[in-house]
Amino acid sequence: MIDQNDIRAAYQRVASHIRRTPLLDTQAGTFGLDHGVQLKLEFLQHAGSFKPRGAFNNLLSRDVPAAGVAAASGGNHGIAVAHAARALGHKARIFVPVISSPAKIAAIRARGADLDIGGERYADALAACERYIAQTGALSVHAFDAWETIAGQGTLGLEWEEQAGGALDTVLVATGGGGLIAGIAAWFAGRVKVVSVEPEGSQCLKAALDAGGPVDVGVESVAADSLGARNCGAKVYAVASRHVGEAVTVPDSAIVEAQKRAWADARLALEPGGATALAALVGGVYRPKPGERVGVLACGANVDLTTIAG
Repeated sequence: MIDQNDIRAAYQRVASHIRRTPLLDTQAGTFGLDHGVQLKLEFLQHAGSFKPRGAFNNLLSRDVPAAGVAAASGGNHGIAVAHAARALGHKARIFVPVISSPAKIAAIRARGADLDIGGERYADALAACERYIAQTGALSVHAFDAWETIAGQGTLGLEWEEQAGGALDTVLVATGGGGLIAGIAAWFAGRVKVVSVEPEGSQCLKAALDAGGPVDVGVESVAADSLGARNCGAKVYAVASRHVGEAVTVPDSAIVEAQKRAWADARLALEPGGATALAALVGGVYRPKPGERVGVLACGANVDLTTIAG
């Protein structure tokens, strides 16, 4: 398990390499909601998502061999590892499935990493990555089920609480493999309710919480390239089962609607995974109680703008 001390230590390591992303407080009526919300604009982070927090914490807290680093990703983790590796002077090889968006593939290449594209889903890319690591001795940087990754993502919760100054009761967080929500939940540790939001077609954390342990699930969603893990893993489950307050799922239609409303009302260009937490409100899946102060994490922006600006 990790705790606030681990997350504070991670923040000290990564602070000079990441952006302190801003907050946006909206009024009732925005996004079609009858209440305001506070958005954490983490999509403005380097590499277009929250992922550099975990990537830098891995590379700064572990010994990197001459073979460099390797990571499997739906896209955003790969961009972040490539970004961190280049910043710190290491070689990187990234494995992604064929469903990864062209925008994310281009972003990985632009950061100088070697790129392997193959397999239908994240799990296929992970298997290929693990074979490469066994052959070369490269350092594995897991996208979610590693303590260094979870602690790095937890720095987002630390930062958000400092900025909000105690003005939140609940935060909604999109969940893929679960490293992000595990880190944020470990930071808040029950002081703020943390709600996991997953696509209906890709819900490895909710399935694990319902089953009492990690289980394999199917993956089929418009957000599968960022929220497409088949299994959350033991470390994520250990934290989430203790500290996540609620887990909900949303249909793809709500995710697409949240993307469009975010662009129309606030000019926020979010990828499907980045809009999934907001979709819980837009789709009416999570209904705040009167007076409940709700925060929404907007976590990723590696998107083809033509898909949301119509």
